[in-house]
Amino acid sequence: MNQVNATKMEKRMNARIRKNNLLKGVFLLATLFGLAVLAILLVRVVTQGAAWLDWDFITGRLSTSADRAGIMGAILGTMWLMVVVIPVTLIIGVGSAIYLELYAKKGKLQSFIQTNISNLAGVPSIVYGLLGLTIFSRAMGLGNAALAGGLTLSLLVLPILIVSSQEAIRAVPKYLAEASFGMGATKWQTIKNVILPASIPSILTGAILSLSRAIGETAPLTVLGIPALLIPFPEGLFDTFTALPMQIYYWTLDSSLVKEYAYLAAATIIVLLVLLFLLNSVAIFIRNKFQQRY
Repeated sequence: MNQVNATKMEKRMNARIRKNNLLKGVFLLATLFGLAVLAILLVRVVTQGAAWLDWDFITGRLSTSADRAGIMGAILGTMWLMVVVIPVTLIIGVGSAIYLELYAKKGKLQSFIQTNISNLAGVPSIVYGLLGLTIFSRAMGLGNAALAGGLTLSLLVLPILIVSSQEAIRAVPKYLAEASFGMGATKWQTIKNVILPASIPSILTGAILSLSRAIGETAPLTVLGIPALLIPFPEGLFDTFTALPMQIYYWTLDSSLVKEYAYLAAATIIVLLVLLFLLNSVAIFIRNKFQQRY
């Protein structure tokens, strides 16, 4: 009887091992497929755009002539967008997460708000463009200024940052807060000196993902009517602007008429990737610094 049970147990173990190896192989293939597609895209972009990427292209103005076109206006526009998106998203996103996790009473209202925030994270970006067009461009009279675009992109990524910040706050061990209360600290002192410092690495991870999405979005800016024309360099938040994703979008459309625009779009993609890499590197550096400290 014991031998029969041992045989059955061995068969079950072998079946589980085979199933585990099969799933491991499937996941490995999925990962390799994604990496292969990414590598093909990067190689194609670099081979098409590297020859057009020079200092004159980076610092020049937009032009109807492909060999004289530059993207400095789009770079400045993208930076002005980030000037709005970064503080608005971090302040409102983290503040909302703190309220929902540490101050709001658990109940139907809190559950309703939480459910809607989670649902908003999956809303198509063009819907946020329509919302920005209605509120910021028309109701507030901002038109297609950089401030309107930044506020619209902030709405787009806020749900992502709120959810990730809530998860980061939940991950902080409760005994840290209890020890702070036991030493006589108030609730805000505990949040400021214990909970936030311990959760900053994870919050910054969510912020990196949010900003990465914001800097590459095109649909909301298209709805706002952001141009990619021969406009002056933006000098402030209330100036008309264009952005790197918009410039890529328009040059890709125009490549059907002038093939050189496809190479300009590829070169602009390289610049956008480098800019995104630099912003993420700064955020990762800050995250690692706090991670080593706490």
